[in-house]
Parts: sequence; C-alpha cells; structure tokens
Amino acid sequence: MKKPLIVLTGPTAVGKTALSIELAKRIGGEIISADSMQVYRHMDIGTAKIKKEEMQGIKHYLIDELEPEEDFNVVKFQEYTHKYMEEIYSKGKIPILTGGTGFYIQAVLYGIDFKEAEEDNACRDSLLALAKEQGAQYLHDRLKEVDPAAAEAIHPNNVKRVIRALEYHAQTGERISAHNEEQRQKESPYNFCYFVLNTDRKILYDRINQRVDVMMKEGLTEEVNKLLERGLTSGMVSMQGLGYKEILEYLKGDTTLEQAVEAIKQETRHFAKRQITWFKREKEVIWILKDDYKNEEEILDALLKSMKEKGITASERQRAKP
Repeated sequence: MKKPLIVLTGPTAVGKTALSIELAKRIGGEIISADSMQVYRHMDIGTAKIKKEEMQGIKHYLIDELEPEEDFNVVKFQEYTHKYMEEIYSKGKIPILTGGTGFYIQAVLYGIDFKEAEEDNACRDSLLALAKEQGAQYLHDRLKEVDPAAAEAIHPNNVKRVIRALEYHAQTGERISAHNEEQRQKESPYNFCYFVLNTDRKILYDRINQRVDVMMKEGLTEEVNKLLERGLTSGMVSMQGLGYKEILEYLKGDTTLEQAVEAIKQETRHFAKRQITWFKREKEVIWILKDDYKNEEEILDALLKSMKEKGITASERQRAKP
C-alpha cells in the first residue's frame, strides 16, 4: 500500500500556516516546511517564519535547519524531506508538506530525478562570469532562446536556476523544461491529497501589502543589517529571498527605503501570481477557494472529506492531543 501524504500549498500570504496547524491536530500529522527560505536560521521576519507558540505543539521540520551561509536547493530538500517523512511514518503519523515552493513539492511528490546530468564546473564558472559581466537579464535572455518554457518558469533574478537550465542544455542538447515535464508524468509513490489554497486576487494582494508593512514594523531592515554584519553578501542563496535583496539595495544606498518597500510588495505580488500559474499546471490538484467557505472549520471539513475519499484517515492513536 502507498503511504499517505498531504500537500497544503498556495500563494504566499494566503493563510496556509494556520490551516496546516489545525489540519495536523485533526489527523495526527506533523509538518514539513516546503519553503526555500524558512529553512535558514536568523531569517525570521522576512520569511514570515512561524513562531514556536504558533506551532501549538505540532512538530515542524525544515524550519531553522541551516545557517544562512549554506546553500539550499531542491536536491537537498528531497533528501531532508524523505528522511523526515520516514521519521513521521515511524510514529504512525501523517506528513503534511506545507509551503509555497511548488518546484520542491513536485520533486518529492513524483520523485523527480535531478542528477542525470553531471555538474560541469567549467560551464558553470563561464556562465557565472557572464552573469557578472552582462547581468542576470542577459543570462535569462539566453535561456529564453534555448528553452522558452524554462525561462517562463524561472525568474531572471534566480541566477542559480537559470545557470542550471543553461548548463543542462549545454551538456545534453535537451531542454530542462522537457526533462522536468517528463519527470512530472511519473506516478507518485504516495497516496496523496494535493490541496491548493487560494482566494480572490484583490484580497490576496491586500494581504501581501499588509504583511510587508508588518515586516517593516517588526524590524526587517534591522534583520538584514545584522545579516550583513555577520558577513553575508548579495551573492548568497539566502540573500536572494524576497524582502532581503530589496532591503539590501537600500542599505547599500542604491534606493530609498520607500522604494525598497514598494519593490518588495510588487515583487511579492508577482511571485504570488507565478505560484498560482505553477499550481494550475500541476495534475491531481484540489483547489480550495477560501471565498467559497464561511470559515476555517468549513475548509477543514472539505479537506477531511477529500482525504476520506482517497482513503486517508487518521486513527484515534494518530490524532494529536488537544
């Protein structure tokens, strides 16, 4: 029998965190964060990281796991997640994959293989040099020529993924988007429910704007400053995160604080739009539109009903204690 797996995702600021806690309490679940930034310690405000008291006793994995100097990528995410899933299953509990990084979720759900092409340091160094000389957009334009689908899926600022896609094409003569699509067609080894939480776009954008304002009040600028004092630089993976790179530009004197805050809001809204586009391309997704329900209790009931239809239920032994 396939082991159960719950995915609860959706665009940033839609309200995944609170719902995932309630779901975990109902089914005896433990939560693995599918977020590329919350894995880093000392980066709490800009990542909207869940606070310990908000966890309500539910165990969370891949939160505060790495130092911000370390690289984190989809391959590492797969390795950590598989390890933690086995730990959760060994307790008779159900893993709940929660977060907005669709690429990471897809990698675990379908066991996507990213290691077919060997790393080519010479090719990568050459592309990195090009990025420094000509800028990230130049590299992204090159990707657009050889693999338009990959260019559409990868933001120009995500230089690491752009380089990986170009490197893959240089080594194999194939498009990485076609390879990933082929991998996506694999059957999942899990009995899963893939929930995507969404809401009206205006409501979502208002929530994003409000969240950024709260981050600024909580001290995002001070958080980024401490990371700089620690020795972090703009070239590090952790500092490419939304909010961090914009405040970094302000601290370097390249923009005003007002412009930086507006840039964070705009980039986050664009990011949410790209997330929704990604989830629309995924298969076997169950969309949960918050506007269709009166309250969170009704949403939870809808999730549990879908799970029951897939044969995923929690025994009394599995249920979390109140």
